[in-house]
Amino acid sequence: MIQSDEILNTVDMIQKENLDVRAVTMGISLLDCHREDVAATCRAIQKKIRRHAEKLVSTCDAISSEYAIPVVNKRIAVTPISHVGAGFDSAGFVDIAIALDESAAEAGVDFLGGFSADVANGITRWDRDFIASIPAALSRTKKVCASINVGTTRGGINMDAIVLLGRTIKDLAELSADTGGFAAAKFVVFTNQPGDNPFMAGAVHGLGQHEVMINVGVSGPGVIARALKRKIDGTDKKDLGLQDLADEIKRTSFRVTRCGELIGRQVARTLGVPFGVVDLSLAPTPNVGDSVGEIIQIMGVDAVGAPGSTAIVAMLNDAVKKGGTFASQSVGGLSGAFIPVCEDQTLANAVRDDNLVIEKLEAMTSVCSVGLDMVAIPGSVDAATISAIIADEMAIGMINNKTTAVRLIPVPGKEAGEMVSFGGLFGESAIAPVRNVGKSSRFVEFGGKIPAPIHSLRN
Repeated sequence: MIQSDEILNTVDMIQKENLDVRAVTMGISLLDCHREDVAATCRAIQKKIRRHAEKLVSTCDAISSEYAIPVVNKRIAVTPISHVGAGFDSAGFVDIAIALDESAAEAGVDFLGGFSADVANGITRWDRDFIASIPAALSRTKKVCASINVGTTRGGINMDAIVLLGRTIKDLAELSADTGGFAAAKFVVFTNQPGDNPFMAGAVHGLGQHEVMINVGVSGPGVIARALKRKIDGTDKKDLGLQDLADEIKRTSFRVTRCGELIGRQVARTLGVPFGVVDLSLAPTPNVGDSVGEIIQIMGVDAVGAPGSTAIVAMLNDAVKKGGTFASQSVGGLSGAFIPVCEDQTLANAVRDDNLVIEKLEAMTSVCSVGLDMVAIPGSVDAATISAIIADEMAIGMINNKTTAVRLIPVPGKEAGEMVSFGGLFGESAIAPVRNVGKSSRFVEFGGKIPAPIHSLRN
């Protein structure tokens, strides 16, 4: 049982160190909403979301006020829409996206995730129609986020799907050129996508979950950074090793997780739905002092991207998971360190200064929680090169039995070194150069499937 007095020690975290509950996400199964025609399906979807989510925002606000802990985003995640709309054509899926967007606006939530499909082991006819609908669906909606799972450690990587998605990302950017390609920022490609992730753009209400549930995402890079700085400043250097810093991260993560679980369980109890997981992920924001990149600098690497950066992210990711797991039996989602370039001012500055390049980012993704996240690239990069970048990242996830993801934004009309700004939590960044553009097309054209690794055979 979580006691509210366990939160008292977090007052400074909230007021001075950017501690917040980053997201309370209500997962809603829409499997029972499929009807014979699209219009009836859309009506059933909107009716169900309205019934379950109408008090979500007000409940979060009331509990946030009661405990004086900010709840930054209120979100909804739904069953992968490729299942709900199975059999409809691409125009039908666009209609569903618009219905979801209207439902999100009516509920007052910030985003709605789950405009999604899982094609790791093959693509059905309606999956192809669904993928074809994504550019129009995301460019015509404000709150809907989409994701595609293209691989698993157990099943391998679907390269046929990745070929399609390179083109999809280009189309998303072109259709939203007036906003710097922002529609692409609402789309992410996964390997080993979790079904209980409360963070956008990859939030989805996976199959096998409760019909309705609450997941909570807690983010505390600012808290971790200040704790490490106090530890370093208050300890004689000869008595301080990296193992001591790892222990400090674990202890701080423990407190942050308990805080998030308290809020999540209170929201779930008030709404009368099951509580799912607390996802302790160090998801940064553009705010100063709320940066994973700053943690890397505090731990001794002066320029993010310099040698040592990957080792620090590995240690940080592991220590966060250990602290969170000890704090709760309900840790889930991704739970680790995110490195979304546009959303982290220190990382964005490192790209601007040419200290952090895509190749180094890829190395860091092998040990972080997600992958190439919110990376702006030149709009001139071709679809085949984007597909090859996705394939590289998916291979890291498959071989290492971890979640990896790609959220690339080809900015129309801009080249490497120029700036792009998306505003709010999406931030801004210099556009990262992509080397060897156009030199992977023969690889991508093979299509087919990258087989699962030998260690997938665990039965």
